[in-house]
Amino acid sequence: NFLFRPMMEFHDHFIHFHGYASVVISIIGILFNILTITVLVAKDMRTPTNHLLTCLAVSDILTMLPYIPLAWHFYCPPVYPLTSPEKFNYRWSYFMVVVSQLTATTHTISIWLAVTLAGFRYTQIRSSCPPGPLADQQRMKKVRVAGVLVYVLSVLVLIPAYMANEIVEQHQFNPKTGTNITYFALKHPQLGTSNVKKSALVQVLIYAILTKILPCFLILLFLGSLVHHMSVRMTRRRQRLSAARQQVNTTRMLFVVLVLFLVVELPHGLLLVMSACLAGFQVNFYYFLGELLDFLALLNNAVNFFLYCIMSQQF
Repeated sequence: NFLFRPMMEFHDHFIHFHGYASVVISIIGILFNILTITVLVAKDMRTPTNHLLTCLAVSDILTMLPYIPLAWHFYCPPVYPLTSPEKFNYRWSYFMVVVSQLTATTHTISIWLAVTLAGFRYTQIRSSCPPGPLADQQRMKKVRVAGVLVYVLSVLVLIPAYMANEIVEQHQFNPKTGTNITYFALKHPQLGTSNVKKSALVQVLIYAILTKILPCFLILLFLGSLVHHMSVRMTRRRQRLSAARQQVNTTRMLFVVLVLFLVVELPHGLLLVMSACLAGFQVNFYYFLGELLDFLALLNNAVNFFLYCIMSQQF
C-alpha cells in the first residue's frame, strides 16, 4: 500500500510522455531496422551471425509497426473510458488485444533469437572446425533452421494465451455528467486475488517463465561462458592479434545487445511472477508500470542499429 501513491503519481506523469515518445521511437526504429536488414543481407555480409541479427530486426519491426496506431489512438493524448468511452469501442478494444498478443509473440521471438545468437556465438568460438566455405554453409543452414523454429515455436507456445483473451462490455456511472457510459475492455485476470482462475494463473506463470525468465537465464549462462572462454583464448593467442581482436569486437557487440535484452526482459518476467503470486501486487504496482515496460521494449527494439554502427567497423 505504501507504494501505491508514488507509483500512481509516476504513472500519471509518464503516461503523458509515453504516447508521443513511443510513436517517435517506433518510427525511427522501423526505419533503422530496415536499414539494418538492407546492410546485413548484402552479399559480403551474409554470415550466420548476421542472419540471426536480420531475423531479430524483422521481429523488431513487427513489434513497433502495429504499436504506432495503438499509441496514437490511446495515448496521444492519453484517454480514459470514463471521459472518452467512444475511444474504447469494440473494434479498438479488439485491436488492442491483437496488438498485445502480436507484441507478446514478437518479444518471445526476439528473446529466443537472442538465446540462439548467444548459443551459436559460444559454439562458434569453441568449435575446432577450421574456417572455410563448407563450414560456413553448414553453419548457415543450421541458423536458418533455428530462425524458422524460433518463429514457429513462439507462435505455438502462445496459442493458449491467444485463446484466453476475452473482451467484455463494461458499464460505469460518470458522476460529472450524471450518465451511465458503456465501453469495452479486456477481461481482468484478477491476479493475486482469490477470484483468479487457475487456468489464467498457470498461463501467466508459463508465459513469464518460458518467454522471460528461462531465456534470460540461458543468455546469462552463455554470456558467462563467452566471457570466460574469450579471456582464456586471448591469453593463448596473443600472437594472432588481428584475428583475435576481430572476434573480440564481434563478441563485445553481441554482448551489449544481449545485456539489453536482460535489462528489459528479466525484470518484466519477475514482475509477472510477483503479480501472479503476491496479493495486490498487480493492482498496486504492476499496473502502473505497463507503459514504462512497453516503452523500454520499444527502445530496445530501436537501438540495435546504433550499436552495430558504433561497435562494428564492418557494418
